[in-house]
Amino acid sequence: MIKAVLFDMDGVLVDTEWFYNRRRVAYLETQGFTFEEIPDLSGSNEKAIWEYFVPDDPVRRERLRRGYGAYQKEHPVPYDQLLNPQTRQVFERLKACGYRTAIASSSYEELIQELIDVAGIRPFVDFSISGHQCTAFKPSPEIYLRAMIALGVTERECVVVEDSPLGIAAGKAAGAVVLALRPRPGVVLDQSRADAVIDTLGGVFDFLPAS
Repeated sequence: MIKAVLFDMDGVLVDTEWFYNRRRVAYLETQGFTFEEIPDLSGSNEKAIWEYFVPDDPVRRERLRRGYGAYQKEHPVPYDQLLNPQTRQVFERLKACGYRTAIASSSYEELIQELIDVAGIRPFVDFSISGHQCTAFKPSPEIYLRAMIALGVTERECVVVEDSPLGIAAGKAAGAVVLALRPRPGVVLDQSRADAVIDTLGGVFDFLPAS
């Protein structure tokens, strides 16, 4: 029986992936990069992203990564504008129905906490964990396994809500039922490994008993 729902953050609770892709390109263009199109690195992690842009020069890669940190502070994520409009009502309903919840994201912990506050869901979130607190990023199942332990549930008692192929792979490797939230129009993600695709965040309730 399902007892808990574990959520990815970016692309699921808040529509940030497109913003991250565009902000990253805007920064790199100030550093001499040129792009014919914006690379879609949805669901990836920081280490893999910078290796993608600078594969053969670790010194330059680290310099750019640090520079981007300053650029991010000057161009913060407008969470209030990008928030999935169903986020609060879904978490509130899950709590009312007796389900435990967690947010398991590759983003930094401070960004997860910022999202929780902006969305007004702190009373309804039982646990949160960042990929930076784990020994490996998604598609490793570690982040979801650690969330399950924290919630006191087994993999057979969990539903994971994801969007990216890496996140879906992590949820499947953890042994959970994985639902993929269909991406915004124009964004193409391979969600074929998910157990089902839902059109809206509220679609999770179609897969939960007594909800």
